[in-house]
Amino acid sequence: MIKNLDDMLKEFNEQGQAILSVAAAHDKEVLIAVKGAMEAGIIKPILVGEKEEIESISREIQFNLEGIKIIDATSLEESAKIAVQLVSNQEADFVMKGILDTSILLKAVLDKEYGLRTDSLLSHVMVYQLKNYHKLLILTDGGMNISPTYEQKEKILKNAIQAAQSLGIDTVKVACLAAKEKVNPKMEATVDADKLQKACEEGNFGENVIVEGPLAFDLAVSKQASEIKGFKSKISGDVDILLAPNIEVGNGIGKAFTYMANAKSAGIIMGAKAPIVLVSRADSHESKLYSIAYGAVIAKSKKIN
Repeated sequence: MIKNLDDMLKEFNEQGQAILSVAAAHDKEVLIAVKGAMEAGIIKPILVGEKEEIESISREIQFNLEGIKIIDATSLEESAKIAVQLVSNQEADFVMKGILDTSILLKAVLDKEYGLRTDSLLSHVMVYQLKNYHKLLILTDGGMNISPTYEQKEKILKNAIQAAQSLGIDTVKVACLAAKEKVNPKMEATVDADKLQKACEEGNFGENVIVEGPLAFDLAVSKQASEIKGFKSKISGDVDILLAPNIEVGNGIGKAFTYMANAKSAGIIMGAKAPIVLVSRADSHESKLYSIAYGAVIAKSKKIN
């Protein structure tokens, strides 16, 4: 079981490296992240984009391109299409966003002809390493789906469970967050959380998964809080996944983890045939490296399964 983010960096060796296709790789920050992941032994990259610019930047950052495949592309749309096709054709295991708009990459990912579309829903999964929590904590969805319906929450949760299982978690414990623990018809989050718990009990999320909800944040992460409030829970203080009711809650918790608790993190887009790495320019180099590593771990898990 992977218990911290650095453990992900130890998952690979020369035989086990994942192949990463990078869409619009002609960017300094992107190439620094790819260089770090390659030097850590995590990936073998295929760089798609403006070849001359890629080579120029690589010289500047002392990134040795010997043995690395570079595919010249004249536009951002072409870069996205080629990078996605490499994964679709099984020439690469997962894809990373370079210097192009997210919408351009996702359009290619969802293209019916050559993309990575599934019957699932694309959703954002973040994994955090916090000093005050005893294991990695997954949060979803604070980045893509604004106000998901119950049916969408089911798919978001299935994506997150898959991402959790790739970490080697035997029994995945999920807390469906809300403002209170009692179901209130006027609070949609409590209604949906209750339905998700019942769906889990009926086997909708597979074996070795426990879903509870609605749970307030304190009861989800603190067993002591549950005991004080007299709330009976199988997962309180030991959750693996926090399912946010909407993007504001997910985004707010994630930013609080990062900026107030100095949490380390990795982010990935799930729901396609392969994981999608979307790093922000505001992310630290460490976070970018962890995100690539997490994508590689998930891609490796998909291959095995």
